[in-house]
Amino acid sequence: MKSVSIPTLLIVPGLRDHVEDHWQTHLERKMPGARSVPPLEYDKLSCTARVAALDAALAQIHGPVVLVAHSAGVMITVHWAQQHQRPIHGALLAAPADLETPMPEGYPTRDVLEEHGWLPIPRERLPFPSIVASSANDPLGGFERVEALAQAWGSRIVNVGAAGHLNPAAGYGKWPKAEELIAELV
Repeated sequence: MKSVSIPTLLIVPGLRDHVEDHWQTHLERKMPGARSVPPLEYDKLSCTARVAALDAALAQIHGPVVLVAHSAGVMITVHWAQQHQRPIHGALLAAPADLETPMPEGYPTRDVLEEHGWLPIPRERLPFPSIVASSANDPLGGFERVEALAQAWGSRIVNVGAAGHLNPAAGYGKWPKAEELIAELV
């Protein structure tokens, strides 16, 4: 009888790294064997450094992987996918931050994002199945823009309603819908 490997969940956080009451943090604690890309000590704003950290985390995992990315973590994931060939079982891409549009105060400006390698946002089809979960009222990614990115990436789009940026500030510590979407990928 052939054994089937259950994919390892690899959490890809955004620029704020690991937030205690974030749904990704809860998910990592709940799911057996789940791992997370560790926070950077240096070059925290460098897209290249973030992509390298994701690649290093993937190198530590043997067997199938499902990526679970949020916000700028989605952008890290799509940049990584354009540069590396490792097979990925699937990806949940939640609340992508549309870094090409002006960000709210307190976030990096477009000039800074360009300087650190985040722009332009890759629009090539992803080489693995993916689901983009987008909020109807996300201040960091308008639904229509995110829908266009999902289409370019070959991802299925899921409108999760008025959920803000799917983070603790929007009321999302635990987010059970994430587990449902991951189950579809597994």
